[in-house]
Amino acid sequence: MSLKRIYSVIGMAVAGIVLTVSLFTSWYTLGESDQAVILTFGKAEDTVTEPGLHFKLPWPIQNVEKLARETMSLEFGYKEENGKKEKFSDETKMITGDENIVYADLVVQWKITDPKKYLFHSENPKEVLYDATSASLRSTIGSSKIDDALTSGKAEIEGSVRELLTSLMDKYDIGISILAVKLKDVELPNKEVRSAFTAVTDARETMNTKMNEAKKYENQRLNEAEGERAAIMHKAEGEKAARLETARGDVAVFNKLYEQYKSSPEVTRERLTIETLEQVLPGAEIYIMNDDGSTMKYFPIRPLEKEQQPKKSDESKGDE
Repeated sequence: MSLKRIYSVIGMAVAGIVLTVSLFTSWYTLGESDQAVILTFGKAEDTVTEPGLHFKLPWPIQNVEKLARETMSLEFGYKEENGKKEKFSDETKMITGDENIVYADLVVQWKITDPKKYLFHSENPKEVLYDATSASLRSTIGSSKIDDALTSGKAEIEGSVRELLTSLMDKYDIGISILAVKLKDVELPNKEVRSAFTAVTDARETMNTKMNEAKKYENQRLNEAEGERAAIMHKAEGEKAARLETARGDVAVFNKLYEQYKSSPEVTRERLTIETLEQVLPGAEIYIMNDDGSTMKYFPIRPLEKEQQPKKSDESKGDE
């Protein structure tokens, strides 16, 4: 075989290889949860997020780096696989602000929002995120009391960890955004301490229950007292109005009597005297006599009237 023919075969083989490489490296596909960065001679160019078939320059001119677009989870202090949870005590051991030891682990929901920065601003962005999570959690637990960490303060701790972790991610600028932080377990170091703390927690809950019951009873009694006060006030207002009306009526009667008195003083005075005697002595018989100072004239009208009444009744029976 001649040298020229050998060169021709080699050239054809190289051309075939180049053509094959170009054919298989000039396109790529993206799924619904993927995003890609196009690298031209190692330099980041475009970010592609639209799913489907895409074309590019063949290798080695352009390469594609695919990254997840969906939300991812970072498990700090534990690892869960196939329903089994493995804890890492050394990582989760922390000291609270009141100098108590607790074990705390959490999960961080995060997302790649800038693929270029994620690829080139850090050699291992997941490790940076893990270390920043550890620092944020330890800082927050270190400024919190053990009661808050174990009971009602978990939500506030989660918010503080998320705020601090977000600020660190913005500072490191590695293309990661923090979506949520959730504390999984916050525990005391041994059974004796947990038992003592449980007893204290139960006592505190009992105290709160009693205080709520006392407050409820206080509100009930206050409402009853308020109702009684309102009833007394309404009754007093009613009596006040009644007495005012009675007083107005007495004034009107007095004014009317006064007008009569001005026109006939003697007659009015005698009538008032008789009416007063009838009110003071309702069962007494009253006689009016004219005494001129010498002889008292008395005519017993009442006894005569009583004698006449039986006679009239007898006559009515005889007629029958």
